[in-house]
Amino acid sequence: MLKIDKTDFDAMRQHGEETYPHECCGVLLGQMDINVRSVSSVVRCGNTRTDSPQNRYHIDPRELIRIQRQGRERGEDIVGFYHSHPDHPARWSTTDLAEAHWLGCSYVITSVEKGRAAVTNSFELAGSDEGDKKLIDEKIDVDQTET
Repeated sequence: MLKIDKTDFDAMRQHGEETYPHECCGVLLGQMDINVRSVSSVVRCGNTRTDSPQNRYHIDPRELIRIQRQGRERGEDIVGFYHSHPDHPARWSTTDLAEAHWLGCSYVITSVEKGRAAVTNSFELAGSDEGDKKLIDEKIDVDQTET
């Protein structure tokens, strides 16, 4: 399960609206328990794909390392990633699975229809290695409490 507060949930969705018609992408930082990933901060990333940013995304590895280091300084780990699907369903694609490598992390996808965030779904990357990895549906628990 992915636990996230409403402010961070809304920030991911807004990021997708702002980058439409291109895909947005970002990192979810927080704490990971056995079956729960709790998000404590959302970090926007630049989509470095220049060949097809409307249906693909890529996070620069240097940016990812910087985010991971800054998170660790605050006691946070990478618990997941998010991106948008402009004018496509909030379901993972074969490319999403092929390019997902962080086993045990959440992969959140927001469908952005005509510039407006619609459905947001999350998937856990399960498996023991690259050979048997799979994305499985994951519940999102959005904390509505004001912080």
